[in-house]
Amino acid sequence: MRSRSFGIAVVAALLIGGCTQETQNSISRSIQNWTGTNGVLDVYAGTKLVKRFIKIDKLSTAYGTNDGKPRPYRYGYGYDDKNFNYKVDPGEKKIYFEFSDYSTSYIFYENDAN
Repeated sequence: MRSRSFGIAVVAALLIGGCTQETQNSISRSIQNWTGTNGVLDVYAGTKLVKRFIKIDKLSTAYGTNDGKPRPYRYGYGYDDKNFNYKVDPGEKKIYFEFSDYSTSYIFYENDAN
């Protein structure tokens, strides 16, 4: 049984290795979307941190309803970390958020500390 699992893993690695970098990234995002991540979104006004969302599963790109083209903003769901401590405290609720590609400086990363 272990030999068979190992063989499947090797074949999968070879198939993924033959893909373009963009395809590999897409596969990785699909796996993360399925398993979930502990994403953090920091939003800046200049050099000052002004907003932090935590426990984000994923960020999504908006697409047009009629033309299917990507829109210049991202959206997701996360907890509004009002005191920037990476914890969901009383009163910090899960909310929907959007941010524009044009007007916002942001960093999205996985919080592996929690």
